[in-house]
Amino acid sequence: MERFSINQMTVKQLALPELVSACLELGVPGVGLWREPVQSYGVEATAKLVRGAGLTVTTLCRGGFFTAIDPQERACALADNRRAIDEAATLGTDTLVLVSGGLPPGSKDLRGARERVADALAELGPYAQRHGVRLAIEPLHPMYASDRCVVSTLTQALDLAERFPAHQVGVAVDTYHIWWDDAAPRQIARAGAGGRIHTFQLADWTTPLPEGVLTGRGQIGEGSIDMREWKGYVEAAGYTGPIEVELFNEALWARDGREVLAETATRFAREVMP
Repeated sequence: MERFSINQMTVKQLALPELVSACLELGVPGVGLWREPVQSYGVEATAKLVRGAGLTVTTLCRGGFFTAIDPQERACALADNRRAIDEAATLGTDTLVLVSGGLPPGSKDLRGARERVADALAELGPYAQRHGVRLAIEPLHPMYASDRCVVSTLTQALDLAERFPAHQVGVAVDTYHIWWDDAAPRQIARAGAGGRIHTFQLADWTTPLPEGVLTGRGQIGEGSIDMREWKGYVEAAGYTGPIEVELFNEALWARDGREVLAETATRFAREVMP
């Protein structure tokens, strides 16, 4: 269990004090936090709460959304990402996960959108470095390319990340988004060789997908993904850090959060670890 981290979104029905209490009760050592509930509770108050409980904040989700063309919108996005970096530093995590953003309204220019992501990283990377925070580009499944994330593969994510020092920009490896991609194992090796695997996240792929597809992440062991195989890829690439379970699932959110957390920990031990 020493490598297990529960992403806050998996049990979003638990308020922060309840999440911390449940982690202590079950021996969960790490949490991945989300900005919105952290801001609601208070960034400083959250930092004090998790630090007092001895929990490790493995990531903060999320920054990004860099693809706007309008100069004012881009300036607002950069300012918000600087705040996200500040929040990550306050919480004591070294990793801010980035979702790049989708195509602007009326645009069909994927390459141009990705270049605007690179422009934003060029501005934010040094700022993050000064605060002890790394930026982790998360490629999302191609079904999200139009509205949520123009970076769809680890290849694309690394092509962006490698323009910058590894201690500034790397990638998030999330099984839900990359399990279908035959090139992904080679790209994990590439990321590991460059020291760019900044976080490893798990969610299973179950079908049929729900309407809107966003909440289709399945519980570990209930879908099509061989979790141990993907753990093997990242470990062969040199990654030995926390393994974070991040599930967006309406059925799980409708249940008792402590029960879901306990179930997820059991699934992690059974389906992921030797």
